[in-house]
Amino acid sequence: MEIILKEDIQGLGYKNDFVKVKPGYARNFLIPKGYAILASPSNKKMIEENVRQAAHKAEKVKQDAQALADSIGELSIEIPAKVGESGKIFGAVTTLQISDALKEKGFEIDRKKISFNSEVKTAGEFIAVLDLHKEVKHELKFNVVPA
Repeated sequence: MEIILKEDIQGLGYKNDFVKVKPGYARNFLIPKGYAILASPSNKKMIEENVRQAAHKAEKVKQDAQALADSIGELSIEIPAKVGESGKIFGAVTTLQISDALKEKGFEIDRKKISFNSEVKTAGEFIAVLDLHKEVKHELKFNVVPA
């Protein structure tokens, strides 16, 4: 019996896959639990159309993320911080400070999409990684300067 999976099922397949299973497994477990639907011609067409539309939307989101990364380009921002005599800052630079500095430059990026390779606890030049899309990552240079 051929079915279309509505969810990822380990050992069987992924969402929107067409899978052949034994009739009892489909009728007694997969379909009643909502994990699958019968692979009728109309359901096949519906799933294929949904997959095609989702692929188009995903490509648009990726292109928007790439355009944002290109517009940021080689931008470098400065983060003011209180610095001690040894060059260490009081506290640490956070992703929220990077997000606010980017907002001042006109770029709306959520702080949860910003990460550092190492903790920023001294004055100097560092790199933050902006995770704009699962396939689009951008490195942003920033300077920590004495306030």
